[in-house]
Amino acid sequence: MSQQAKHLYEFGRFRLNARERLLQRDGATVSLTPKAFDLLFVLVSRHGHLLEKEELFKAVWPDSFVEESNLSSNVALIRKVLGEGENGLKFIETVPKRGYRFVAEVREASSASDDDFISEEAKPQAAAPPLASAPPASRWVRPVVFLAASVIVGVAGWAVWRIAFRSSPTLPPPQVVPFTSFLGSEMQPSFSPDGNQLAFVWDDANNQDIYVKQLGNESLLRLTTDRAADLWPCWSPDGRSIAFTRELANGAALYLIPSLGGAERRITPLSAVANVDHYQISWSPDGEWIAVQDKSAPAEPAGIFLVARATGEKRKLTAPPAAAHADRSPAISPDGKTVAFVRFSSSAVGDLYLVPTAGGEARRLTFDNTGISSPVWTPGGHEILFLRGDTKGLWRVSAAGGTPTAVEAAGRNLTSLSISRQGNRLAWTQTSNDQNIWQMELAEAASTRGQKQSPPPSKPTRLLISSTRVDVSPEFSPDGKRIVFASNRSGSNEIWVADSTGERPVQLTAFQRGGTGSPRWSPDGRQIVFDARPTDSADIYVISAEGGQARRLTTDPAEDVVPSWSRDGNWIYFSSKRSGSPQIWRMPAAGGAATQITAQGGVDSMESPDGQFLYYTKVRYAPGIWRKPVAGGEESLVLDHHRAGYWRYWAVVEQGIYFATAEQPEQPLIEFFRFATGEVMPVTMLAKELGRATSGLAVSPDGRWLIWSQLDQQGSDILLLENFR
Repeated sequence: MSQQAKHLYEFGRFRLNARERLLQRDGATVSLTPKAFDLLFVLVSRHGHLLEKEELFKAVWPDSFVEESNLSSNVALIRKVLGEGENGLKFIETVPKRGYRFVAEVREASSASDDDFISEEAKPQAAAPPLASAPPASRWVRPVVFLAASVIVGVAGWAVWRIAFRSSPTLPPPQVVPFTSFLGSEMQPSFSPDGNQLAFVWDDANNQDIYVKQLGNESLLRLTTDRAADLWPCWSPDGRSIAFTRELANGAALYLIPSLGGAERRITPLSAVANVDHYQISWSPDGEWIAVQDKSAPAEPAGIFLVARATGEKRKLTAPPAAAHADRSPAISPDGKTVAFVRFSSSAVGDLYLVPTAGGEARRLTFDNTGISSPVWTPGGHEILFLRGDTKGLWRVSAAGGTPTAVEAAGRNLTSLSISRQGNRLAWTQTSNDQNIWQMELAEAASTRGQKQSPPPSKPTRLLISSTRVDVSPEFSPDGKRIVFASNRSGSNEIWVADSTGERPVQLTAFQRGGTGSPRWSPDGRQIVFDARPTDSADIYVISAEGGQARRLTTDPAEDVVPSWSRDGNWIYFSSKRSGSPQIWRMPAAGGAATQITAQGGVDSMESPDGQFLYYTKVRYAPGIWRKPVAGGEESLVLDHHRAGYWRYWAVVEQGIYFATAEQPEQPLIEFFRFATGEVMPVTMLAKELGRATSGLAVSPDGRWLIWSQLDQQGSDILLLENFR
């Protein structure tokens, strides 16, 4: 900074001193990473002005090439530190596809602070008070002491400099290099104890099996060949064995196989989980125990267990509270005394916790309320690395607690992290998932009678809404002129609105944390209801279709998600676990007390066009669409044809239900169930696989257009970060 630049700024309860690199809140120092501080200073010093992304890159990372995710993650960190969103506070405005603007009122420091830029020689000196006379000898004491002290300090400083810099070799910079580039998906790497080999899963579109590959050598050793999916290999501390999990029809099991190949041994069965990512395992340093996710009873949330390698004996380590969703992704510390894990408050949002391996209370380590996964300990046990947020970037946090910091060299879209025992090498899975919204003209599909055809017809489709990220959950406005959808194209999951042609997309929300999605139009087209997780729990929000401040409707600590409107606009349905399991609830659209509607399960719901019935799914990822009269009465099963995990790909129209299904996930098709006859008729076969966790199918009000979100590109490779420190 030049000497003419202002360096003291005040905004809200904060004071920023650029020269001292100090941020204070109510006089107390607030911790920020160096790059986050630089970014905050640039935004504050240019407050009120739009700063383009390229301008920010040049100002904060002038000599580096960095991913856009580094910028968005640092903005998110600043927002969190400033408490944006609390009591309606707003500091940083996101301008979609452009950049950011600091919008809070800023007060620049006045003349008193400008003195700090004046050199000591140039400052006027106050008159010195008269000195009392002293004995002649005392006049030499202070100069001699000062000279001696100066010599000592100088020698000590030289010694420190020599030790720290002259005697230390220059460390090479971190470097990202590819480890695999096979057809299909390679994932879930695990370093051998010497750090020279990786065990990993290769899904070559035929099967998921465990392989071993040496660094710098392209030859492969295939360890498993079972037709079931083999997942999450983890090398034993002595290097002789590899533990892994096998996904079975009614659950899973923990296995052991020699690292050089040979007969596998089943250690113990495990309970079924909704996602293969949750089968992550970890060895104790002595090789006697393996940490896994499991359950004691089917109805309870999953916790962390220790399994004896030799006998299969299980010891329960964590018991999630009733409000929690599950404990997952265990990682045992290098000294074997602590297990890091992720406690999920919902299906997609969690934070890091630590628990002693001897048992005891779990201690919360992060307070992000965002997607966290794949924790690993650094070799010294002082830090934990993990993947964080919608961009899945790499972060680190002290095991003692504190503010997480980003590892900017890693990039984004990472999964399944591993670190070598030496600590100088990381491996991770880099994913490339591009999910877009497509359109097809239905013509006579909903009104055509006849028998089910095989194979179903393929019809012309058109790419409607796209980005290089994930665009999902589309729904037409009641007048058919606009489409609401959820997207992470801005760096976090937010709600967007575009024209029905897919043009002029506009971002409506800017929570910048947690998950935001499941948008639905109000019947009058003026409002949009959705779920979001800006705090510790998922809640239902409503926002004007023209933008503005979102209004929170639910405050219960339980997970409230997947909302929809009644046809008269007076009620909002949503799924909640406030009674212990996911059920459909209903509350007034203006807010107020909620009433439980279902008793046997309920997640995704919508009223029929005539408002007579409520249709809903019961279990995540399972087939089955049910209904019950809105006025009250017994529930009944309507259809259970839709499979392959497409439990949120369905839409109710006057004549029936459009839904997605597949015998195999890579061959999806859309079909139509007719209420009048009970017939199931084909609509079209799709060329790409569909997503599973989010809603993805909608029909225009006039019944002419069908839109859905599909995975246009997906895959993964394993990358290495060399010279990590």
